[in-house]
Amino acid sequence: MSQDKTKVEISVCLIASNEEANMEDCLESVRDIASEVILVHNDCRDDTVKIAERYGATCFEEKWHGHRNQKNIALGKATKPWVLCIDADERLSPALLASIKALLNDPDSMGADGYAFNRRSFFLGRWIRYGDWYPDRKLRLAKRGFATWKGSREHDKLQIEGRTERLKGDLLHYSYPSMNSFVTKIIYFSDIFLQRQLDAGAKWKLSGVLLRPVWRFIRGYFIRLGFLDGFPGLFISVSTAFATFFRHSRLYESENVAQPVDEQVNQPSSHDS
Repeated sequence: MSQDKTKVEISVCLIASNEEANMEDCLESVRDIASEVILVHNDCRDDTVKIAERYGATCFEEKWHGHRNQKNIALGKATKPWVLCIDADERLSPALLASIKALLNDPDSMGADGYAFNRRSFFLGRWIRYGDWYPDRKLRLAKRGFATWKGSREHDKLQIEGRTERLKGDLLHYSYPSMNSFVTKIIYFSDIFLQRQLDAGAKWKLSGVLLRPVWRFIRGYFIRLGFLDGFPGLFISVSTAFATFFRHSRLYESENVAQPVDEQVNQPSSHDS
């Protein structure tokens, strides 16, 4: 944690499960500003917790409640006046770190209740600068007690009660180390999307399956200039369109493809998995 005597203290909150590959770089990037680090972890079978404790983190083991609820648990354990929420696969860029340091060292300049900044993702060997992935503004720095994680389980968002401003510098994002990891997340998030649609009583519509993917490709690749990111920009735009097509097709599968009775009988219960 920070050895600097900043005028405003800050809690860094994050959640993690088996993130030893990311944890050290993440915490190193916030070391100069963190008065405390709060880690809520679940089902870790690697050195995630050991690495966090080496950086002075206070660690809490908690069963998995979904991204949004898990992050609210971490947020609720913060004790400092300000809170920075960050994911294990994210880092503060030098420019963003400097912006936050300047803010914390000058309380008179802190006229807002929350601060947002752009997030830049690294994918296929380059920083993505266009399309649906940038500027990808995120609100992550807030007064404690003024912020809550809201949104759906797969698309959480920190919301502020009060006024917000922007900071210079990017939050660096290393979410997809490979194409395979990108595709794996498409499947994972489609499961969550399907359950949310079923809970809402939604019905499958052909128009959504046909039109939404086309719009996502046009918006990302042409309107938001994804083509300027070269082949990675093309891959992102095509894959995002496919992900949209795939998750909106899951309702069709749910409504029209029933398991044979003998297979249903032989399926293990959720308690056996």
